[in-house]
Amino acid sequence: MSVDISTLRKKSARDGTTAQQLFGGEFSGLTYNDIIILPGFIDMGASEVDVGGKVTRNIRLNAPILSSPMDTVTESEMARALALLGGLGILHNNCSISEQGALVKKVKTFRHGFINRPKAFAPDTPISDVALAASRTGISGFLITHDGSHNGKLLGIVCHKDIDHVVDKTKPVSTAMVPRSEMVVAKNPIDLATARERLNSSRKGYLPVLDENDYVVSLCSRRNAVQAREFPNASLDKNGSLLCGAAVSTRPEDKDRVACLSRNGLDVLVLDSSQGNSIYQIEFIRWVKSMFPHLEVIAGNVVTADQAKNLIDAGADGLRVGMGSGSICITQEVLACGRPQATAVYRVGRYARSRGVPIIADGGLRNVGDVCKALALGASCVMLGSLLSGTTETPGDYFFKDGVRLKVYRGMGSLEAMQQGKESGKRYLSEHEEVQVAQGVTGTVVDKGSVYRLLPYILKGLQQSAQDIGERSFDNVREQMYAGEVLFERRTATAQSEGGVHSLHSFSKTLFTSKL
Repeated sequence: MSVDISTLRKKSARDGTTAQQLFGGEFSGLTYNDIIILPGFIDMGASEVDVGGKVTRNIRLNAPILSSPMDTVTESEMARALALLGGLGILHNNCSISEQGALVKKVKTFRHGFINRPKAFAPDTPISDVALAASRTGISGFLITHDGSHNGKLLGIVCHKDIDHVVDKTKPVSTAMVPRSEMVVAKNPIDLATARERLNSSRKGYLPVLDENDYVVSLCSRRNAVQAREFPNASLDKNGSLLCGAAVSTRPEDKDRVACLSRNGLDVLVLDSSQGNSIYQIEFIRWVKSMFPHLEVIAGNVVTADQAKNLIDAGADGLRVGMGSGSICITQEVLACGRPQATAVYRVGRYARSRGVPIIADGGLRNVGDVCKALALGASCVMLGSLLSGTTETPGDYFFKDGVRLKVYRGMGSLEAMQQGKESGKRYLSEHEEVQVAQGVTGTVVDKGSVYRLLPYILKGLQQSAQDIGERSFDNVREQMYAGEVLFERRTATAQSEGGVHSLHSFSKTLFTSKL
């Protein structure tokens, strides 16, 4: 007996509230916890769900996750991890221009599956120096170039097995290297799949990629190739390098910062302001689009359609949505400006959609369920701060207090962040003020482990959420939401309590297990 799937999927009983009805009433200032998504009909497995979404007009991510440009969240290590996992890291700007440029370079030179700056030695280097470098770095193979530079003319390669048996370690490494004539090499350009085939067919551990004059362009190792296979959804540019974003302010001196970031290969520029609807940001967007048209510009932050219109008219490729809803943000409390985040995402998302511009929900995301609600209400991606804080890849050192392993997490509007550098104050248009009014706090968070374990948990939760809603992608979820087919319900305070753990004497809360 055949089953008519289309009939089963149809919501003929109309039991629930549409998003338009939910946010159209007189009292429509809602947070994520105020609402719940009603389930639909399941006709697919969770692993079949595509959770990807656009972060700008022209860039789509396989994982709709961005890391917040905070100095306790995103530097090069987090940006690399996010890009490998399919998301996008946004480097903070609470540092000098040269320091931020160097962070971008660290991410962009990490070519997926390739080493763009392989470790190399000159031919007259003593074997002892090479052996010492091997023990310190864990690298087992080094290129030998004419001048010892990473992009010099290739003369040979030396591996641990080539020097381990040598008694006289004062001899030059050229006496132990495998010469260029006996090596398997590739000519630039070469893609990762072809490089992997060459490694497999030659049964070699390293494949130097050379230009027409035998100068080193990059190096592909068997370990790099395996790593690339482990991250098939990585966010890459057209050259195979990881995508990278960075934040800037909108002062005249920030034009030099943008130029530096662009020289180092930046892909996405985020204009970082708590209130983005300003003449400063509008003029800065126009300048960036005229001088650096290849850069994708994310503007904001905004919480109303009027704010969004001005920035889109100026040329913004994406918008950050949120004001005062972050866990360490006190803007709403201190300045009485902002908007409940669920309402902000829906209202701005609906308008931005009519202009073909994706939005990023930024703030108020306490758990995976909140991320699901943000994506269902109109956001194509989300930006995470507190959810990623405390992970191994965030800046800063762990410390113990009362037996708990912690890390510092602070808002960029906190006095500590603003006192560290002028750039944080620029975000709040207050760096020249005699009295600094804090719009954020400093706190501590518990060690969450590695983002390489945390992000797969978030993505799997998103897949299972879309499955329960009855859609194969969050693109579909949003389309059906606007069509009135994805339904919601308001939750009272007692309903919110019911939706969490209750009525137990004690419990432990383990959020996920992983085979990684």
